[in-house]
Amino acid sequence: LLEKAAPARGCVDALNVTDGAGARPHLASLAAAGILVQNGYEPVLQFTCRDRNRLALQSDLLGAGAFGIHNLLILGGDDPKAGDQPETKPVFDLGTVEFIQTARQMRDDAVLPSGREISHPPNLFIGIADSPIELKADWKPDRLVEKIDAGAQFAQMQFCFDIGVLERYIARLRDHGIPDRLFLLPGIGPLLSAKSARWMRENLWGVIIPDALIERM
Repeated sequence: LLEKAAPARGCVDALNVTDGAGARPHLASLAAAGILVQNGYEPVLQFTCRDRNRLALQSDLLGAGAFGIHNLLILGGDDPKAGDQPETKPVFDLGTVEFIQTARQMRDDAVLPSGREISHPPNLFIGIADSPIELKADWKPDRLVEKIDAGAQFAQMQFCFDIGVLERYIARLRDHGIPDRLFLLPGIGPLLSAKSARWMRENLWGVIIPDALIERM
């Protein structure tokens, strides 16, 4: 983990720590983020609602606070049927909106949903996932607004390599006042090859990579 993180030291603001990406088991995201914090990195800790009930999620939020982890990205999680153990049963005791509300309550009110007080509440910056898309004329950001009202503070967007799509999408968000309430992090990153770009576009939710870009690779 530290070998993988080392090239990014001094070059990035934060490192994403995924949680069971691709519906496959990996080093626990809380453990990985804790190791990164202890070694001077700023992680964005991802938690999915897929794998834990509300008790486990609340315990992990307390654990994040104990490690000094601040950035939290709340996700639903990939469908287990797409992973390497498709017989896995998803949990989804809480949905993303409910989990956001829980995280905000624990942070701001210093209490658990049960009413028990938290002596040292976690200091969390709460994030969600989003994806720029071409929008229909009657589209409204109802789901985004619901998550913002629940406590979301930033949105980390999927890769979008079409600047026109991104500009039109953010313009529509601006029409609804979203950028005044939510920090937006558009996604872009290195593409290793045309084959890799095609795979990402076909298999990863929300990734936009135009044909013209792939043809130039």
